Amino acid sequence: MDVLQLTSRKRETYNVQLTYSTLWESALGIAAITNSKLIKTLERPEEYWNHIKQLISAELLEQLNFVEKNNTWKSLLQLLHQKEFKDLSEFISYIRNLKDSEFKFICLPFVGNDFQNHREMAALGDESAIQKLIEVTGDNPFFPEYIEFISKTEVAHLKEHLINVMSKWYLEVLEQNQKDTFIILKNDYESKKTMKLKLTPEELVQWATGGVTYNPEPSVHTVLLIPQYIYRPWNIEADIEGTKVFYYPVSNESITPNDKYTPSNFLVLKHKALGDDTRLKIVKLLSERNHSLQELTEQLNVGKSTIHHHLKILRSAKLVEIIESKYSLKRDVIELLFKELEIYLKQQ
Repeated sequence: MDVLQLTSRKRETYNVQLTYSTLWESALGIAAITNSKLIKTLERPEEYWNHIKQLISAELLEQLNFVEKNNTWKSLLQLLHQKEFKDLSEFISYIRNLKDSEFKFICLPFVGNDFQNHREMAALGDESAIQKLIEVTGDNPFFPEYIEFISKTEVAHLKEHLINVMSKWYLEVLEQNQKDTFIILKNDYESKKTMKLKLTPEELVQWATGGVTYNPEPSVHTVLLIPQYIYRPWNIEADIEGTKVFYYPVSNESITPNDKYTPSNFLVLKHKALGDDTRLKIVKLLSERNHSLQELTEQLNVGKSTIHHHLKILRSAKLVEIIESKYSLKRDVIELLFKELEIYLKQQ
């Protein structure tokens, strides 16, 4: 059925905001070193993290063990989102001065506008509200246990833990390279700020994150982009009231800003993924319609394991995704690729 468009209303999108701070880097460093399942996939080798554990104090190691057990890195991030903190001392002062119920409300995760009342009641210790939040977050790998922990833990104890782990990490780990880290984060912030004037909000998010497609949602009016170095190559995604957050990995050129010839790691990854005749054939087939693994195998007359390997490379480059058990080409990523190349070639 044809649709006659008689409206002048444009498709709604979101507003992109940018910020950066070594406080975010500290909280994400704490998250990274306590994520034993993911740590081997980080850009920095496992030896780097083991070396940190050998150098830090026994007190900090004890605090990190507590983080790993209870996922309290989430509380640090939730608290950091409340305002722009100029330094660590202001952040610590803010935590100390929070009222108990307000503190717990902030630490509890945002799970949607429909459950804000449950979040408020859970912060006051209401058992039925706590159980409701646990129920609605059942598919999250750690939210249920985290919600119960936050709801039932003594505030004074939790505050002291967060202050101690953040302070000690900042002083024992981050401070050694604080100036260099700050410059890298600032470089990336400035480059994304410049590109904000040249790209649509969706393109900017995709470019910054290396291929994450984030389409507008009715209740989300803002996307917050926060550069991070410590968690490369991963993007970390989070939700706060009315805002989608991406803690995205800084680009190569932000680490070596004086070298205009160093391409973005994402740009290289995408071009490498396309630099194979079989993978280009797959892209061509997917540009026509979505295909299952079996269909691609039959079309190309290549072994299933080989096709699966090529698809894995295309997916890691964010060029292909899976929709309803079929492989689909991310057309917007392909279209943006030409802009990314042009940006790199014109880089001064």
